[in-house]
Amino acid sequence: MEYILYFVDFFIHLDKYLPMIIQSFGVWAYVIMFLVIFCETGLVVTPILPGDSLLFALGAFAAQGALNIQILLISLCIAAVAGDSVNYGIGNFLGPKVFHYQDSRFFKREHLIRTHQFYEKHGGKTIIIARFIPIIRTFAPFVAGIGTMKYTRFITYNIVGGIAWICLFLLSGFFFGGIPAVKKNFTLVIIAIIIISVMPGVFEYWRHKRNAMADQNAG
Repeated sequence: MEYILYFVDFFIHLDKYLPMIIQSFGVWAYVIMFLVIFCETGLVVTPILPGDSLLFALGAFAAQGALNIQILLISLCIAAVAGDSVNYGIGNFLGPKVFHYQDSRFFKREHLIRTHQFYEKHGGKTIIIARFIPIIRTFAPFVAGIGTMKYTRFITYNIVGGIAWICLFLLSGFFFGGIPAVKKNFTLVIIAIIIISVMPGVFEYWRHKRNAMADQNAG
């Protein structure tokens, strides 16, 4: 529980912890951020890493001169695209049998099934749309790998979605993170980004539950 509280505190107070990382690790801070984005998109067991808020915070610190925005844009776009590609490969290797896996500390079958339903509804566009929805973002390339989408088609959606996601949040932080009202209420802004990010997933989950209950009552 202590680690969970620290994790939550870290990502809510990025304005406090990021300067410590940048000062302590110097150029290696870019490597750390690369790995965070890569792991969120590339590993099915790490869907809770809040990439949206982190990207915004990194953009804000780049605007202050603490980080180089060009290096961030290039390295994190590569991390996002590479992460999804690895995730696709894992899904392709494991195949449909993964739907029968039991829940574990790091794997929730419900997340996989929900993403699969999202994928069935939106098709290949899911790879792009999911970039902006936490948890589904992590499972979407995995589901694409399990399914019948060829990698040559997947990589197009992957590149477009990855670059769009990184640029939107990173450049939003770069151009708006320095506004006095944002700097003064940075923690509230981060919380707002997290809430806005998860709302589409919550709405989709609620809609699915409502439809399932309606079908049950009709039957």
